[in-house]
Amino acid sequence: MRKVMTAGLAFLAGMAGIAFDTSAADAGKLRVISEQTVTGFAFPESVAYDPAAKVLYVGNFGGAKLDTTAKDGNGRISKVALDGKILESRFLPDPGDVLNKPKGIWVRGNRLWVTDIDVVWIFDLKTHKGRKVALTGITFANDPTVRGSVLYVSDNRSDELYSVEPADFLNAKKEPKVARVFSGKGVYPNGLYPAKDGSLLMAGFKSEKEDRAIYTLTAKGEVKALTKDIGRLDGLYQMNDGTILATDWNSGSLFSWSEKSGMETLATGFKGPADFCVVPEGKGYLVVVPDLVKSELRMIRLAR
Repeated sequence: MRKVMTAGLAFLAGMAGIAFDTSAADAGKLRVISEQTVTGFAFPESVAYDPAAKVLYVGNFGGAKLDTTAKDGNGRISKVALDGKILESRFLPDPGDVLNKPKGIWVRGNRLWVTDIDVVWIFDLKTHKGRKVALTGITFANDPTVRGSVLYVSDNRSDELYSVEPADFLNAKKEPKVARVFSGKGVYPNGLYPAKDGSLLMAGFKSEKEDRAIYTLTAKGEVKALTKDIGRLDGLYQMNDGTILATDWNSGSLFSWSEKSGMETLATGFKGPADFCVVPEGKGYLVVVPDLVKSELRMIRLAR
């Protein structure tokens, strides 16, 4: 296990990437109240929170250099405590199962889904039993998200969205049904998140550094833009009040967006802000953002 090195909590105004505003007019806005940086990872692309075990799962590409498509068997998923301590550097997969470049991770109950170039895996978090399904036609499997009984997988390079049914195919007797939900809509979907209204949120990300919007896939299958083109977006999360958190590679930032307030930057200084997770903490939130390029996690606490 690699040694974990953490920076102290950052409480002082003026630190890089953090802005504090205590004016009365901004009293209800999200703000950063502390930050911690954790190292000891190998190109982490995604983080998921397990509310039952109260731990984090971090997908590592592994290897000596950043490579998003090599089928080299270096991928692994680490188990990490909420204070940043690495509990198991290689929690998954067990010997016999191979991960290459684990990207998005989704956790529900005792199941963990993770995409890996052209397949999607499902694991039992207790037994570590795993099963993978080939995503025929997919170019760059990115983020998995479960909505109801359907698993959705984004492909930002081919501008496509796929579905897998049933979502929990670990012990299914038949091969799950893989279908293309849409193609060529100009979304280039990266991060996915099930919205409060039953739709599916999608973060637009085009590799040519062109800005894209936050989109929604409605229950009727219509693709609509919620925002203007605002960045190369990766991770997504929607709060109870409808506010959306997202990461942007073009500006190297974590930001919030709402219909009322628009886009508001929360933290900057990232080189590769990827697929994050949010842990509710009392009246605040712990946002764990993997920086793929820097091989570190930034653990950012937000409050209003």
